[in-house]
Amino acid sequence: MNVVICGAGVVGAAIAYFLSLRGIGAVVVERREVACAASGKSGGFLALDWCDGTPLEALARKSFALHAGLAESLETDYGYRRVETFQLAASRKGDLKRYGRMQSPDWLDGNCAIYSALGSQATTAQLHPERFTRALLDAAIARGAKLRRGEITGIELGSGGTKVSSVRIGDDLLPADAAVIAMGPWSVLAAAWLPIPLVGGLKSHSILIRTAASIPAQALFVEFVSETGHPTAPEVVPRADGEVYVCGISDQQPLPLDPSKVTVRKSACNELHALAGVLSTVLGQGDVVRRQACYRPICADALPIMGKVPGVSGAYVATGHNCWGMLNAPGSGLAMAELITEGKAKVVDLKPFAPERLPRARSGAAYMRHTSR
Repeated sequence: MNVVICGAGVVGAAIAYFLSLRGIGAVVVERREVACAASGKSGGFLALDWCDGTPLEALARKSFALHAGLAESLETDYGYRRVETFQLAASRKGDLKRYGRMQSPDWLDGNCAIYSALGSQATTAQLHPERFTRALLDAAIARGAKLRRGEITGIELGSGGTKVSSVRIGDDLLPADAAVIAMGPWSVLAAAWLPIPLVGGLKSHSILIRTAASIPAQALFVEFVSETGHPTAPEVVPRADGEVYVCGISDQQPLPLDPSKVTVRKSACNELHALAGVLSTVLGQGDVVRRQACYRPICADALPIMGKVPGVSGAYVATGHNCWGMLNAPGSGLAMAELITEGKAKVVDLKPFAPERLPRARSGAAYMRHTSR
């Protein structure tokens, strides 16, 4: 069975990995680098029960368990560890007494107040997202998968336009019995070839701080009280390699046609570092070793689209995971592998994520050119 996976982000890598466990060496096509977009620039935060009460509950819980198993079975250290998770308020000058206070660790010596425990080491974890994505893909390649560089320019259909026959890479045709669209927000480009819903992209900035002192495994979700009343919600995720990930400033800049054209606004990154300094002298005095931005893929109802593309045999889509892509990649990859090889996902019910629940997008490239004006 010739399976071509379009996109080497974490979802595409997970699909390739779980297909390889079934003896199928898929071809993963990527025009830039593995995990070059949101899969390499996310916080890598994982939570067991934060999706409870939503259609994502079963997927998230299964994925959280799969993460624990993968950390043992994959022969790569990608910084997986369990963490404590806290919610806190912070302000440059404001009074935080109304929030009450839990006892704060010594490294949080700024004007901030922890007031809620959001997760324990039993329910929250984190990993290095780029290394995890590469570990999945490397394990798949060791079992027969292949990574091919190139820009996907079309899906060719046979049988009167109802069945996938090949994937066009530049001017070349790669034979395919099945093609999976897993290109994150750039999956919208596939709307020119297949009847899939619109996938948007929400831009966020983040920084990585290298500190002189060691930061414990404690993730923070911050309610920042500014002098102007403008709400900001930074997230702080220390990593096992000693770097601290900080995000929380969005940007309304439209998604560019090429992932390599994503720009980084230096002022947004500087603001993130300043906000981190309000929480902790260690963070404020740390060196910013990376400034970055990415677009997380999101659909109209903020749920993923995963399943068969209606009306086209052999066409599949798996994208739109929003802020939970790193968490839900293992369950998504396993479910899609089951769907492709057995005709039905067994690990979770994919009906809530069916592509046909949303209207079809108009031609992807034309849409992006329109929104970029």
